[in-house]
Amino acid sequence: MSKPRVLVVDDEPQILRALQTNLRGAGYEVDTASTAEAALAAAAMRPPDAVILDLVLPDRSGTEVCRELRTWSSAPVLVLSVVGDEPEKVAALDAGADDYIEKPFGIEELLARLRAVLRRAGPSGGPVLEIGELVVDLDKRSVAVGGRPVSLTPHEFELLRVLAQNEGKLMTHPAILREVWGPAYGGESHYLHVYVSQLRRKIENDPARPRYLLTEPGAGYRLVSP
Repeated sequence: MSKPRVLVVDDEPQILRALQTNLRGAGYEVDTASTAEAALAAAAMRPPDAVILDLVLPDRSGTEVCRELRTWSSAPVLVLSVVGDEPEKVAALDAGADDYIEKPFGIEELLARLRAVLRRAGPSGGPVLEIGELVVDLDKRSVAVGGRPVSLTPHEFELLRVLAQNEGKLMTHPAILREVWGPAYGGESHYLHVYVSQLRRKIENDPARPRYLLTEPGAGYRLVSP
């Protein structure tokens, strides 16, 4: 079986070298690029299975690279951002990035995030999604927690479906709103807060301390297995 190919894009030579060494040690084929244009050319010539992309590049932003990649590639993108760079991070996630990790980062965390985005990009396991004790049947549009059926409104089900199909992935407010309510609702985040609150009351043992539906402050929500 061929090794997964990862394209690493960063303009700091020491980070490129460190990631190349660690990723190869973890069993990946690695291509590198230090500019946006070189990254897009490399991705076109040797399509990667995943991309690790710094948001700050000398010629164009990582967000622009992500947006352009998304027009022809479905490879998962893990963005590298500095602490406090919230607007750019959210912009990258809205442009199609799958997750982010903040610099400075530990290599074990980065490898875990990379494994997670590659797993999610693999073939889907059919119409029943199991996340911990939460079971979402997409065909029957039914939900159960710990074997107990949960009654959801159509919008609550759609919200849970979007999050469950992207298990572990940070979903931004605009991305969820567009997916559940349609393009006209991209800025109506108050809708989302209300429905997330309702959904937590139905699927969480303690809605005040959620274990499944987590808030990422200033960015969005993530559905995880406790």
